[in-house]
Amino acid sequence: MSFLELNQVSKSYGSTEVLSNINLRISEGEFVAIVGYSGAGKTTLMSLFAGLIQPDTGTVTLAGQRMAGPGPDRGLVFQNYSLLPWLTVFENVKLAVDQVFPGKTEMERIKHTEKFVAMVNLRSAREKLPSELSGGMRQRVSVARTLAMNPKVLLLDEPLSALDALTRSTLRDEIARIWQESRMTVVLVTNDPDEAILLADRVIPLTRGPSATLVSGIDIHLPRPRDRRFLNENAEFKMCRNQVVTSLLAAGAKPKTTITRDLVLPDIQPEDISTPRLSSNRRGPTRARERRREEVEIIP
Repeated sequence: MSFLELNQVSKSYGSTEVLSNINLRISEGEFVAIVGYSGAGKTTLMSLFAGLIQPDTGTVTLAGQRMAGPGPDRGLVFQNYSLLPWLTVFENVKLAVDQVFPGKTEMERIKHTEKFVAMVNLRSAREKLPSELSGGMRQRVSVARTLAMNPKVLLLDEPLSALDALTRSTLRDEIARIWQESRMTVVLVTNDPDEAILLADRVIPLTRGPSATLVSGIDIHLPRPRDRRFLNENAEFKMCRNQVVTSLLAAGAKPKTTITRDLVLPDIQPEDISTPRLSSNRRGPTRARERRREEVEIIP
C-alpha cells in the first residue's frame, strides 16, 4: 500500500489548467525527486502535497487518509527561507516546536530544538538573527525548523535554487545525511537532474505546462552515500543522467503536426532582349508554373 498518493489529480487557475491527471504513489521512507522546467507547475504540485491548496479533481492521501488541509505531518521547506527576521536561529526553530508539541514541558521543547539546530550544524550561530546569516545558513535554519516538527513527510520545494554552487553542494550533502539518519519520506522538486539523481531513490520528470503531468519514473540504484566527485566517472550515474535528461527533453518537446500540400513555385525565364523594347513581338518574362509536393512541420 502506498504511503503518499495522488490519484488522477488536476488543478487549474482560472481557465488555465496547470496540472492534469497526476498519478503518483510513494512508499514510506522513499526519497522521490520530481524534475521539471521552470513554470511547469512544480510548486503547485508541492502545495497539493502540503495541503495548502485542494485539487479540482482527484484525491491526495497520506497513510490512507484523504488530506483536507495542511498539518504537522507534512513539513514544507520553501525556496525563500521564510524566517521571522526578529527571531534568532534558536527562536525560529523553537517557534515551530512550541506550536507542534504544546504538551511537552519547556525544558523538553528547548532540548528538542537544540537537537535539530545541532543536526544542521548551526550550534555556533544559535543566537544570530537571519540578517547575520549567509543564504546557506538561513536555508539550514528552515530545514531544521521543518525537521523539528517530526513530520511524516518532508517536502522540499527547490530549497537549493537560490544558493551559490559551493553552498548548494554542501547543503545537498546535509540533506542526504539527514535523510539517511531519519529515513523519513521525502519529496523534492527541482530543475537540476544531477541533484535529483544524487539525492533520490526515484526521479520522475514533469512535462512542460500548461496541463503538465508526470511521466514514467527512473529508479536510481547507486550506492549511498553518493559523492559527486566520483559519480561523474561512474557509468551507471551517466546512464541514469542520460535517461532523466532524455525523458525530460521528450516531456518538454512541443507537439508537431505534419501536413502535405502542393506548393506552386515560380519558374521565371528571362525576358527576350533580342528585339527592341517597343516592338510588339518582344517577349516579356515568362512564369511557367511548376507544382511540387512537400511536407511541412507545423509547431503550434
